[in-house]
Amino acid sequence: MESEMMCRASRLPSPVNFQISHHPLTMRRVVNLVIAMERLKNSVAQTLLSPDFRDESLLSIMLESIVEEKVVSDLFAAKPQFTKMGDHEPKPYYNVTDSQKRNLVLADGSMKLHAVMLQGGSTSRKVQLNMSTYRPPLPSAEARPVALGIKGTDYYLCCHNDGNEPSLHIETVSNKDQLTNISTDSDMVRFIFYKHDTGLNLSSLRSARFPEWYISTAEQDNVPVQMCAEASSYSTFSFQVQRQN
Repeated sequence: MESEMMCRASRLPSPVNFQISHHPLTMRRVVNLVIAMERLKNSVAQTLLSPDFRDESLLSIMLESIVEEKVVSDLFAAKPQFTKMGDHEPKPYYNVTDSQKRNLVLADGSMKLHAVMLQGGSTSRKVQLNMSTYRPPLPSAEARPVALGIKGTDYYLCCHNDGNEPSLHIETVSNKDQLTNISTDSDMVRFIFYKHDTGLNLSSLRSARFPEWYISTAEQDNVPVQMCAEASSYSTFSFQVQRQN
């Protein structure tokens, strides 16, 4: 019995026999073997019976099967990515306030967001954010990946390491196609944040690139919005949807 398991033969059109010299170790090897045998039996049966058929011809057929299997393996080995979901039209925008009811404004002369308690007549300074939603690399019911842009601009919020720790930045993205599919090992993942809803219209925003860091305001008024190493009351924001006219 053992000798039969160690050496099995599959009959091919005479005069060719195909033998396995050892027991297959993996399912992949079994699949490769079946592919090679089917190619030998079907698509090249007439060639095998030709008097010009040589060992080199058999080797060529086997190599073609291996190449095909390699291509399929490469497809399955594709890097996981964030895939942008279709945006609804008209696209909604959001007024965003922190836990102290402060609005976000773009500071004059800089690419920084500040949290400011706006007075009457100055509400035009507040920025509104648009939100693009992504399908995550792995299913998650706790949070959804988003990219956050500033209404009326090509500016997007991003998080990258600026010195000793992650920090929040605003960058120009003129080619929006760059944000359609983002590989998890791509530098573009700096634009992705996980939006975790903690209550009615209340959410926190965690960096996808630095999973322990959250967008956060400060206790003081009119200081830059930054990244914080842990969730706190200052990392909770209210999103009020506004639609374009």
